[in-house]
Amino acid sequence: MSQPSKNLEWDDMRFFLTVARLGTLSAASVSLKVDHTTVARRISRLETSLNTSLFLRKNSGYELTPAGEKLLTTAEAMEAAMIAAETELGDRNHSLAGVVRIGAPDGFGSYFIAPRLKELCDANPSLEIELVATSRIFNLTKREADIAISLAMPQQGRVVGRKLIDYTLYLYGTDEYLQSTPAIRTPDDLARHRLIGYIEDLLFSPELNYQPKVTANHVPQLRSANLIAQLNAVLAGLGLAVLPAFMAKSFPNLAPVLPGRIKLIRTFYLHLHEDGHRISRIRETADFLIAEVAKNRNLFNPPM
Repeated sequence: MSQPSKNLEWDDMRFFLTVARLGTLSAASVSLKVDHTTVARRISRLETSLNTSLFLRKNSGYELTPAGEKLLTTAEAMEAAMIAAETELGDRNHSLAGVVRIGAPDGFGSYFIAPRLKELCDANPSLEIELVATSRIFNLTKREADIAISLAMPQQGRVVGRKLIDYTLYLYGTDEYLQSTPAIRTPDDLARHRLIGYIEDLLFSPELNYQPKVTANHVPQLRSANLIAQLNAVLAGLGLAVLPAFMAKSFPNLAPVLPGRIKLIRTFYLHLHEDGHRISRIRETADFLIAEVAKNRNLFNPPM
């Protein structure tokens, strides 16, 4: 009987890496754009080739065996070599091509990034942008995004991070709401108003826990894990919510409440995986976002 081949092919390793990072066949199949049976077959083929088990199959997903942990180092080295080759070849043609996934908080992604992507896409017709604008932390090591915007510096290894910009938040209500409800002259007056805020146990970052900064004892009547839902509730006249100034500026009927007393400062950070930083389409997309933020600094910290 012939011995199993131990020649490693990049395509098989690509499947292995994706399952190792995402932990389930279903998540890997979505990422690789194939059905889950194909992923399972490729993993089994690789294990047969190496004559070893790479994963423990559990109800919760796939967990690396000691052999799988060792192979992970080799797979990541192969991935880095492929990225280096792609970068060298891609830099010969300055027009960017391929997919770049941007992960960003819902408000920043929807109200700042999305309206500004036309220029980038017009200049690079072969560039495909995947904008994931949602309230969560993106794991760059697991390739959940190529570029991530967050509210804190990265704690993961092999991630390049930089401060993007500070931004200001105020408590807002519509002109109609404020004219039809009791006057607000001090923070104590907020007890007579409906507040809108986050669901505390669903906060993806402690930086979003605004409510104690506004009033310690008044509980929001409406809570949502989605900032755009909060914004729409304010626009409908339901009550008051803490909103970023760069979002509120798009709605002339929104007015800050006690801006001299209730003012919060938070920070956006931009992260890239070390490998992604070497790929032109990712690096230049990140540079584009950095430049757009720099051009619009006053939007994030408007004078009141």
